[in-house]
This record gives sequence, structure tokens and C-alpha cells, in this order.
Amino acid sequence: MANRNLMPRTAGIVLHSAASYDLVVWLAMLGRERAFRERLVQLARLESAESVLDVGCGTGTLAIAAKRAVGPGGSVYGIDASPEMLARACKKARKAGVELVFQNAVAETLPFPDAQFDVVLTTVMLHHLPRNARQQCAREMGRVLKPGGRVLAVDFGTDPAKRSLLAHLHRRHGHVTLSDMLALLTEAGFNSIESGKVGIRDLQFVLAVTSR
Repeated sequence: MANRNLMPRTAGIVLHSAASYDLVVWLAMLGRERAFRERLVQLARLESAESVLDVGCGTGTLAIAAKRAVGPGGSVYGIDASPEMLARACKKARKAGVELVFQNAVAETLPFPDAQFDVVLTTVMLHHLPRNARQQCAREMGRVLKPGGRVLAVDFGTDPAKRSLLAHLHRRHGHVTLSDMLALLTEAGFNSIESGKVGIRDLQFVLAVTSR
């Protein structure tokens, strides 16, 4: 197991039980996780040959779906603060036969140069961060996006203590509503182009573009 003293530090909550997490997500989605990930790919409007970053990629399921969408000419990177999550993500990618780059890093300090990506994804992760860290994450996502690049943010639309099994798993971590996400991205210099319900559980999304 990795030395946790050497891991990048985040102010947020880090989930380490990768197998348990995958099981809970599968149960929460009633076995429809593939449809959920495909829905997110559609919402992000991914195109062939684009470069994509998945912030808080977890066990890599969305990153794999994104790579299939952008094809061999595109690239997909995933970062997560948990080595256990990344280890499982690497196994999934090898099994799926797709080439991805996973890196142990935190959302508040993305280890990439300015303007590297066409699209940034963050799914059910923002509520793990306290407000200041969340704001820093939003600024970092804007920094690593190319001019006019897109960000797709997805999180719980209501108090997770009152809704789905997936929300129940996160109930002690807080929540980020649709209005929270809109305000967060606007403050970070994004322009929202679409928002609303994902159509699965009580999840909400914002698709926004950098204004620079």
C-alpha cells in the first residue's frame, strides 16, 4: 500500500474503498451505471480527438467511456487522491483495452500546464470539498482548459440525506446543489450553456465554457 504521508494533500474527503464504492454505485444506479456514464458523455458533448481530464476519476469508469468517445486520436487523463481508486481504474482500463493516464493528485492543484484540455469532467466529487477548496478546484479546471473549453460538473441536486442510496453513502460529506454549481463556475469565470437534471436519481449537471 502507498505511503499516505507521501500522498498529495487535499482539504476534502478521500474515499479509499474502491471495491465497495463500485458496488454501492452499481446498486444505487439499479445496474444502470453504463447508461449513466454514457449519459454523461453525451452531456459533455465529447468529440473525436478531444483531450479530456476527469477530476476525481474514482475507479475510472467514466474515463473509460470518455476515451471510447474521443477515439484513438483523443486523450483522457484521470486524477484522484486515492491510490486504491486509481489501482482499480488501471485494472479496468487494461481489461477494457483502452489507453488512459491516471495520476495520484488532488483537485485543488491539478498537475497539468495551462490550456491543455478541451474538456474537464467532475462527477459527484465537488461535495467532498469544503467551500474554499471547491473554489480553488473550479479555478484550476479553468486554468487547464483551452480557451472555449468545456467543463461538465455533476452532483446531487438536493440534500443527500433525504434521497438515493448513492446520496446516502455521501450524506456526511455535504452536498452541492445545482445553484451552488452554477455560482461556483460563474465565479471561476465560466459561462453556463446548459444545466438541469441528469435524468438518473437526483443528480444535476452544469455544462459551462471558459470565457477566456
